[in-house]
Amino acid sequence: MSIKGLGADVLSRDFPEIRELPLFREIEEAHFEALMRGAYLQTFPPQVELIREGDPSDFLHIVVEGMVEMFAAWNGRETVMETVSPVAAFIVAATVRDAPYLMSARTVLRSRIVLIPSQDVRNVFAADPAFARAVVTELAERYRGVVKHTKELKLRNSLERLANYLLRLQTLTGGAEEFDLPIEKRRLAAYLGMTPENLSRGLRSLEAHGVTNDGARIVIGSAEALRKLARPTPLIDDTSL
Repeated sequence: MSIKGLGADVLSRDFPEIRELPLFREIEEAHFEALMRGAYLQTFPPQVELIREGDPSDFLHIVVEGMVEMFAAWNGRETVMETVSPVAAFIVAATVRDAPYLMSARTVLRSRIVLIPSQDVRNVFAADPAFARAVVTELAERYRGVVKHTKELKLRNSLERLANYLLRLQTLTGGAEEFDLPIEKRRLAAYLGMTPENLSRGLRSLEAHGVTNDGARIVIGSAEALRKLARPTPLIDDTSL
C-alpha cells in the first residue's frame, strides 16, 4: 500500500501514534508534512530482510504493526541486537549521519512499516530545532540503552542475565506472576549472549529460585527469590534512566 504524495493528514488519521512519537511530537506541522510527503507505508510478511548492514541508509523506518528484529553477522556467526515493536523508529543514527547501517533488520511477524526518505529527515533536522532536539534525545536514549546492555553482557553471568531479563518483563507486565516471553527462545538466547541450550539449562536452573516455564509461558513463584539471585541495579535495569 503506497501513500506517497498523500501527506501527513493520512498518517495522522490512520496512525496517530506516529505524530505522538517523541521524535515527531514537537515538530512544526509544515515540517511533519514535508517528512510524510515522500513517505510510504508497506506491509511485509515474516522473515523479510528490510535492511542489510553495510548498505546506505536510504530510509528511516517506523514500525506501526508487527515486530522487527535487528541483527548483525560476522564470520559465519549471527546475533540478535534488539527487537523493535510498535510504534517505534529505527535506525535513527545512520539516517542522520548519512552513514551505512551497522545492523540488519528483518520482520519477525507480519509487519507494517512506514519508510521516510533519509534525505528528507536530514533536511528537516537542519530546519526544525524542535525536531533536532528530539533526534538528539532519541540518540542519547539509544546510546544509554547500548551501554546498559553492554554492562549486562560483560558484568553478569548467563543465569544472572536471564534472571534480570525476566524481572524486567515482570515489571513491564505490571508485576504479573505469569506472562509469555515476547520473542522466540532462540532469539532471546542470542539477545542475552547465550546459546539455545544454555538458555534451556538456565530456565531449569531458575526452578530452584521459584521460576517455572511451559513453552513461552513463564511463572514467577517468588519474585523475592529471583531478585536475590539477579541483584538488579537501576544503572542497568531501569529503562527510565
